[in-house]
Amino acid sequence: MRFIFTILLLLFGSASVAQGIRVGSKKFTESVVLGELARLLAVQNGLRAEHKKELGGTRILWKALHGGDIDIYPEYTGTIQQEILAGKKFNNFSEIEKYLNSIGLSVIVPLGFNNTYALGMLKSRAKEFGITKISDLRKHFDLVFGFGNEFMDRGDGWPALRRRYRLPQKDVRGLDHDLAYRGLVGGSLDLMDLYATDAEIEYYDLFVIKDNLNHFPEYNALYVYRTELEKEYPEFVKSISALRGRIPDSKMIRMNKRAKIDGIPAAQIASDFLNEEFKISIRVKTDSFWSRLVKNTNDHLLLVLISLSAAIFISIPLGIFSVRHPRIGQIVISVTGIIQTIPSLAILVFMIPLLGIGAGPALMALFLYSLLPVVRNTHSGIIDIPKHLIESADALGMTDFEKMRYVQVPLAARSILSGIKTAAVINVGIATLGALIGAGGYGQPILTGIRLDDIGLILEGAVPAALLALLVQGGFDLLERIVLPRGLRLKD
Repeated sequence: MRFIFTILLLLFGSASVAQGIRVGSKKFTESVVLGELARLLAVQNGLRAEHKKELGGTRILWKALHGGDIDIYPEYTGTIQQEILAGKKFNNFSEIEKYLNSIGLSVIVPLGFNNTYALGMLKSRAKEFGITKISDLRKHFDLVFGFGNEFMDRGDGWPALRRRYRLPQKDVRGLDHDLAYRGLVGGSLDLMDLYATDAEIEYYDLFVIKDNLNHFPEYNALYVYRTELEKEYPEFVKSISALRGRIPDSKMIRMNKRAKIDGIPAAQIASDFLNEEFKISIRVKTDSFWSRLVKNTNDHLLLVLISLSAAIFISIPLGIFSVRHPRIGQIVISVTGIIQTIPSLAILVFMIPLLGIGAGPALMALFLYSLLPVVRNTHSGIIDIPKHLIESADALGMTDFEKMRYVQVPLAARSILSGIKTAAVINVGIATLGALIGAGGYGQPILTGIRLDDIGLILEGAVPAALLALLVQGGFDLLERIVLPRGLRLKD
């Protein structure tokens, strides 16, 4: 299995930027904007820079930084205390900084704003129920809560909040933070978690409920980076350090509003900020729809083609082996079936320690998901061959290898091809999740569209993915007509 890891990584692994800075960011707007600030400052210092944006949750970014797949990303004091280092005891953030230094990491803090957690409702609903502080929620057990998925499990999230305030609510749902706003405005949710600097608070006229027991800690924004950068790129670290204290709440809220409400690209927002604050003028290039489509299509096709090719190379021999050795074969089919039941996002995260972020984990996940359809169809295609045909081959004096090559595999070709087609269609869909770990593809505009509540961007990824799946389906149907003899084709 390690051999497969190595081959996939060599073919299309997560490449770093030579002589440059690799910036990461989470899948919410503020993090992306701060990531763009870091990228542009690297460019301003004459460095090549790559921004691996919208990489998912905290753990993915932390593992990527610790593993050397990225060099820097924006984070918050509260997240480091309550989530990343939740099992460790520190008296103050200075002790946390010393600990980070001991593992090769440093921080630039504070940037100037506190993006703490809060709870919010529509003002009309809050007034209707007479809710002004979190303690008031105890009286309304039938309210529907919707929290970001990360908030559902983190140290200061829903479980701790429920215990601290003794809240009785049972209808509590985990969902994407950006989608929760839709649920709140649409009436399917009564309350959600907010980030203090969210532009939507003002836009949707939300009421921020008072944290009267001071449950939520401060979330002062910072950058966490590999300490080695101070030796490798001291001018870049100096430039990033100049942001300390220069982004107050009001400016961050305005930048978030320009991105989420006005639809201005994050790179342009970051460029405008640097120009206003430091008189640094950096020209920002905006990709056209067609250039994005070509890039995403290339990334998506590479993910599908490489993972599928590797799966075919492994799965068909495994299927044949399963026929020749039935007892072991049942174990092989069972194991590939179990793999198929593991959530795709979980496999992506499991692979990060082995392959880093980027295409490597995505390729491995797609490869693993492709095994079952091809192995099972190869096995069943050979097993289902009528016995009299096998007996005829025996009567002709064929060896086992000759029977497999000239009789069993050709007669099972329709079933094998059907398994490959199933695996290919599955891969096209699952490959969209690769964007969560920086693999690109059609999932990238879908993630950005969800983050910005932009249906056009969501369709920019969803429609090509659906069309590609149809093309794959049609392509294999055509291949079946060309390759298979008429007698082996499926009846129309």
